[in-house]
Amino acid sequence: MDDRSSVAARSRHWRGVFLILFAVTLAIRLVIACTLSPFGDEAFYWQESLAPAWGYSDLPPLTAWLIGVSEAVFGHGLLPMRLPFLVIGAMVPFQVRAIARRGGDEAAAWQAATLALCLPLVGSLGVLALPDVPLTFAILLATQGLLRALDEGHLRDWSVLGVGLAIAWMTHYRAAMPMLGGLVFLLATPRGRAQWRRAGLWWAMAIASLGLVPLVIYNVQARGAGVAFQLVERNPWAFHADALVQPLEQAVACTPLAYVVLLGILWQAWRRRDTPPFDVIGSIAGTFIVGYFVLGLFADDLRFRAHWPLPGYLLLCAAWPGMRLSSGWRRLTGAGFALAFVGLLGGFAWLGLAASTDGARWLADRKAFPANFTGWRESAAMVRDELTRDSGVRLVADNFMLAAELRFALGSPREVYSLDSPLNTKHGRAPQLAAWRLDEAGLRAHAGDRLLLAVDETALRDRDTRDWLGSVCARVNVGRPLSRVDLFDGRRRIALYEAVARAKAAAPGDPDDCKVWMAAYRAASR
Repeated sequence: MDDRSSVAARSRHWRGVFLILFAVTLAIRLVIACTLSPFGDEAFYWQESLAPAWGYSDLPPLTAWLIGVSEAVFGHGLLPMRLPFLVIGAMVPFQVRAIARRGGDEAAAWQAATLALCLPLVGSLGVLALPDVPLTFAILLATQGLLRALDEGHLRDWSVLGVGLAIAWMTHYRAAMPMLGGLVFLLATPRGRAQWRRAGLWWAMAIASLGLVPLVIYNVQARGAGVAFQLVERNPWAFHADALVQPLEQAVACTPLAYVVLLGILWQAWRRRDTPPFDVIGSIAGTFIVGYFVLGLFADDLRFRAHWPLPGYLLLCAAWPGMRLSSGWRRLTGAGFALAFVGLLGGFAWLGLAASTDGARWLADRKAFPANFTGWRESAAMVRDELTRDSGVRLVADNFMLAAELRFALGSPREVYSLDSPLNTKHGRAPQLAAWRLDEAGLRAHAGDRLLLAVDETALRDRDTRDWLGSVCARVNVGRPLSRVDLFDGRRRIALYEAVARAKAAAPGDPDDCKVWMAAYRAASR
């Protein structure tokens, strides 16, 4: 067999491996997307899609717009909400293949796509309707445009770079990180420094700036609510040593051996930053991985952040096949990504179990309880039963997450108010609820109206629960308890009460005098 036949055979082999894994993972993602209850944030993004706008207090508009368009076409439901994200997530490994093709042959490109697909965060991408899906796609699109523009210099390739960055800005404030990665490339590499004098770069930046237009319009209208949350309210901006565990978090997210391999690829790419395409990949991937580690030492320490460097890992997957590595290193890579795929299957199993009550109970017994995906169906069923008896009441939940979940389950016509829970502020949703008049201030406009109050007794940490639940009686006039659901040995407890809207909040009293807190206390003590 001549060399060309051998290369073609390798290409067919790796393409076959990739397509089999791709088909399997896509089928699993589709099943989970059709059955898994919405994550609280997903439900709120869906709620945002009901009110199209230039932006929202937590995010720029693209996530809500995608959901809104999909549901307008396909109707309301779990799959219509998640379908755009499934499609976009499925495109990401092909983007990795396209990037790898610029530094290697077809076989190398399919190898890179296969490696990317094995990473748990990539193989499951799109199962949930989250902004990280279009953000990852946009960053890889911008990188594709940059690599082509550097090699060929066509205006259309600079335009692709600009469009990718514009999409990123319309998706998340974290679009600042690929901008920083590009700046590192422009300053730290010979080929990058040569671009400052090229008109194409500035054309791309002009297009990218269009993605800032919705963000600017929203923040002007909302008096900077989005910027305030992302840059000030969610970040302590003080060193916290607990963030030094970030490499361990990343090792779990990637699986440990694959994480070691990716760091090794990063080191090799940075060492070869004088050589295309490693100058681009080393600069941008390094900025994501190192930059987010440094940022994490001073920024948000309360929310899940293991997915932040994902675009950097994808670029490293694209770089690996084009590197001249020893056979031992390549065997290590194969073992690492094989284990990563096992980790992906384990993640699918966890999500699959979380989608059913029996599966969630099994996970709860093994201290792997999927709290964010459970209890919503049962609470919605309770609310429906009460609404069949009295459909004229206003529905109010004690926090934005329960409110969004109930509205998703009941359908968009049913407005659900939210009390001013600390969760609303922590997650940047309080200004948005105020803008919609679905917070306590909006509820007071209906003073004297009958309410159906839903309370998630397990939404807050134990140390905060007493003060919050004890304050509910000062926010609305709480009547008799109606029903409750206690799931998984009390890990999820949601209760319903009759209530009446107040014209204004009463002075806070002793929490022990509030029946909402006392009922929760008794339920937790059983």
